[in-house]
Amino acid sequence: MQDQLSATTRHRLNVQGFEGIPDQMLAEVAPWLRMAFALCATLAALGTIAASSAVLGMLVVIAALAAIFPVYPFDLICNYGIRHATGTQPLPRRGAPSRFACGVGALWLMGVIWAFQVEYHLVGYILCGSLSSVALLVSTTDICIPLMIYRAIFGRAKSVHEA
Repeated sequence: MQDQLSATTRHRLNVQGFEGIPDQMLAEVAPWLRMAFALCATLAALGTIAASSAVLGMLVVIAALAAIFPVYPFDLICNYGIRHATGTQPLPRRGAPSRFACGVGALWLMGVIWAFQVEYHLVGYILCGSLSSVALLVSTTDICIPLMIYRAIFGRAKSVHEA
């Protein structure tokens, strides 16, 4: 695993609400923080390709749980499995900015499901394709557009690590 974070990565993780976590600890788990977004992007893409309300509905539930709780459902895979194999620390709790982004994702997915249900397939493909792209962006670069929107609206809020 990484020993250090670049200033750019540190800034992007701060935007996500990971302020107040020591750099060394965050450097160790930073790659695993992306895993939840990669899994969301994958499921959203599969749900889109299949125009499957069932897959997308499951993802709505996952995103809604991630919006409510400070631990993403997908983070549990790392915290209770992968970290033991890799010898890393558990993932830190996610703050309000990340939970806001998941809430946006849940609403976005409900719009996609609606579009597929009323047979506006092109709208569904465009909406879910763009959602998958946003999730892919954050899973590869730590840049999250909904988090930027959160910060533009609310500014720098306390993270769960500072509360």
